[in-house]
Amino acid sequence: MFNPDLKKLLKNCNSRYSLVIGTAKRAREIRDDAVKKDVLLDDKSVSLAIEEILDGKYVIDEPDELKSK
Repeated sequence: MFNPDLKKLLKNCNSRYSLVIGTAKRAREIRDDAVKKDVLLDDKSVSLAIEEILDGKYVIDEPDELKSK
């Protein structure tokens, strides 16, 4: 079971809500791209999205009013 460190995931986000929304958005992009290319994914798209966030390949952009000061 994939169990990433939440503190590392929240390093560049202010809230868990932003993290969940950003992860879901990236997972949908990964899934849609795989369907378009007719590729079978070995891992779940959410797991791939979380790995990209941890590796810094995908950055969750938050509105200015949610960013910490």
